[in-house]
Parts: sequence; structure tokens; C-alpha cells
Amino acid sequence: MVYLDYAASTPVSEEALHVFQQLSKDCYGNASSLHDAGGRANDILTYSRQSIAAILEDESGDIYFTSSGTESNLLAIQSMANGLPADRQHVITTSVEHPSVHHAVKSLERLGTKVSIIEPNQDGIITEDILKDALLPETGLVSIQHANSETGIIQPLAELAPILKERHILFHTDAVQTFGKIRVSIKELGVDAISISSHKVYAPKGAGAVYMGAHVPWKPLYSGTVQENGFRPGTVNVPCIGAFAAASEQLMLKLDEQKRQNEQLRDYFFQQLKMRQLPVRTFHNGKRRMLPHIIGCFFEGFEGQYVMLACNRHGICISTGSACASGYHHPSPAVKALHVSDRDALQFIRLSFGSKSSKEDIDQLLHTFEQLQKE
Repeated sequence: MVYLDYAASTPVSEEALHVFQQLSKDCYGNASSLHDAGGRANDILTYSRQSIAAILEDESGDIYFTSSGTESNLLAIQSMANGLPADRQHVITTSVEHPSVHHAVKSLERLGTKVSIIEPNQDGIITEDILKDALLPETGLVSIQHANSETGIIQPLAELAPILKERHILFHTDAVQTFGKIRVSIKELGVDAISISSHKVYAPKGAGAVYMGAHVPWKPLYSGTVQENGFRPGTVNVPCIGAFAAASEQLMLKLDEQKRQNEQLRDYFFQQLKMRQLPVRTFHNGKRRMLPHIIGCFFEGFEGQYVMLACNRHGICISTGSACASGYHHPSPAVKALHVSDRDALQFIRLSFGSKSSKEDIDQLLHTFEQLQKE
């Protein structure tokens, strides 16, 4: 099988699997228990918090563990909104966010919070002017993704953060697609909260995390919760969280090397498209910062879903966008934001690279594209 869908999920690394198995066998106590077994489990959680905080380059805030990136977004946004004063009940997000962010703000809207959805420019970017135009005196929270999971477009968070900081507006970002792929620094980005996920960084599915600045006046979504300092109820998944931290540490050791490999594969894909004269159009240009491991493109004359299924018949895994939005046969908001027609948007496909990706994988994919063209 040729796997080119790392943006959807990654295989579990040997290091993460080893840690998960060892902790499952040797550290099975409930981290909330007061006996020694519970204490050992709590020690693993403490270490994991410190490890992930160090990777995010800010150890002054708090790390709260969740079950996924989706839950991280939901809990971060809703708990931050719960802590907003009565005169700051306005939340801003973008049209190109992960579905979980839209679910979170819709829930807030039903409870009476004013919500604004802003659109990026034709390059898929939220500019300073776009953000400023949406701000109101009562704006209390803004959530803008670090990078889009379908297009790979990186948002200029460090340029937007000062605008919000000077107005005392909280800033959250979904960094599920960037954490472990490029450097994600709380200090450099200037955000107050960040969401990440385990299964995007070669750890088992079932863990996520939220970094929350110590200054953020969040309030629990579920009153009476004791786990994770009230942030999330339920027994904490210590083996998965320990594996999450281990996988993240290993990934950071290879971050620059993997980034170079992804860039080489991306360039090779573009070169081969040109050489083989395939009717596959990408939207990479000098105006956008892009994640090196994600390539979004349009296959002229074929719907993306058809191309994906044809590749699958040949043992190749690609996607037509976010796995969390699969099953909905309509143009992706993230793709539509690039000012393409519905017809073009439905021709969208995404391939994404990872640790095992190779030029041979790309050759097989392009050979399948050529065969598809001849059918």
C-alpha cells in the first residue's frame, strides 16, 4: 500500500508504541488515585505536560490533555468563551477552520454569544486589515487556525497577534496540522491558547492537548470536574498521553530533516507533473506560506472523489480533504475560499507526506493518474 494521507492520520512510531505498551503494563493506576500506583501515573502526566510545554516553547502556561484535536478545539474555545466578561461576548473565527471550531462557535451562538465568520483573501490568507475590519468593542476571543489541513496554507498569526493583544482580546489557534511538522512557538506566534493532537505526530489515536496561557481566565465547560484541573472530565488516558509526549520528542529531533524531505518530495511531484504533462493544477505560489507535507490540487476533468477511489483501487491512499468532513459531497469551504468555481472545487484532491514517503510512492501515484487519463 502507498500511503499519502499523513494529514489525516499517521502510523504509530516504534518509540511511541513501546512507551504505550510499557505504560499500559506498568503504569495502569488511575492518576487521580492517592496510592503509589496513582502517583506513578500522575508522574507520567506531569512529565508529559512539561515535555509538550517545552516543545511549544512556553512553560509558564498549562497543558490540559484531551481525547483528540477535535475535543481540544471544542473545550479550548468554549471554556475561554465561558470566562469572557459580559461586555466582551463577541467571538471571531474564519470560514476555513476545522469543523470542530465551527461546532464550538455554533454552540456559543445558540447560547447568545455573537459570532462573526471572516473570509480570507483570494490567496487564502487572513490579513491584518481583514481581522481589524471584523473587530468590535465587545470582541473577546478570536480563533484562527495555524494552517489549513486541506490546502496547507499557513496563516500569519505572529502578525495578527499584536492587533489582538493591544485590545486585550484572547487568541486561540488550532495547530493540529502544524505541531511536529514545523516549529510551533507560543512566544513567536503570540497566541494565548493552542490545540494539538496525538495521531498526527505518530502517536496512538486517543489523545490531544490544549496549551492555555496562565493569564487566560477560562471557566470549565463541565462544572464539578476534577480531572485536568477541571478542564476535562473522565479518567485520564495515561499510556496514550505518555506515548504522545514520546512521539512528539522524537519528531522534534528530526523536524528539520523531515521538513527537507517533504520539500524535496513536493518539488519532485511538481517536476513530474510538468514532465508528464498531466492536467493536474496546484495553487502553490510565492504569495502563500505553505506546509511542505500537504499538496492540494485539482485534476482537470475528474471529480476528486472519483480520483481518490481510483487510486484506492491501485493501493494508493490520498484524500479529497479533511477526514472529519468526509462523506459530505459538496465543495470544501477552504478550497472555495481560494475563489475557485464549484466545479473546480469538486475536482480537489489532497496528498500529504510523512516519514515513510518516497519518490517511488509519487511515481506510482502519477502512473495511476496517467492510467486514469487513458480510461
